[in-house]
Amino acid sequence: MRIFIGIDLDPEVRVRIARFLEGVQGFAPDARWVRPESLHITLKFIGEQPAERVEAISERLRRVESSSFEIRSAGYGFFPTAKAARVFWVGIQAGPQLAEVAEKIDMAVAELGIPREDRPFSPHLTLARAGAGRRSGAPQWHKGDGPNPTFAVLEKRLAAMGKLDFGRMTAHEFILYQSQLSPGGSKYNKLQRFALQRR
Repeated sequence: MRIFIGIDLDPEVRVRIARFLEGVQGFAPDARWVRPESLHITLKFIGEQPAERVEAISERLRRVESSSFEIRSAGYGFFPTAKAARVFWVGIQAGPQLAEVAEKIDMAVAELGIPREDRPFSPHLTLARAGAGRRSGAPQWHKGDGPNPTFAVLEKRLAAMGKLDFGRMTAHEFILYQSQLSPGGSKYNKLQRFALQRR
């Protein structure tokens, strides 16, 4: 099972992003755009695991303690740079709790031998990718990255739009997802939910 841990979006935020996507997809027709219903904030990507190990991971995640917190979805950018863009993303802004939850999750599953993250936590919503490859969403520079015109028109249009803001939401839980690859793109099934305590 290919699994990861993330936070789902409130319906209101998702609808605003979906409307935005309808308006801008035509500016980068060669990009692979995500479906609005699959948008989420990734906290930890784990990858392929045998089904019996997923329960052990769930057991560790049940021990993670944190309070609920506010998240704002605003701003945008490109990984690794606008001129050599592989990924178009929308920003996620939150207090220290978001990074703390990601760190606690990382530490919890590391007890099972799952490698710790080797780069700083960078919360974002991936909206589109240029080119193929599983690691295309990684923010760092890759060998072979170079000028890429896929997002050039989109970048100019966005610069003329001004600031993007899709609103605020409160995160009350994080979710263990299963990612199923298909010809139409990945589908995400929610396996288990883990509550973040109210303050």
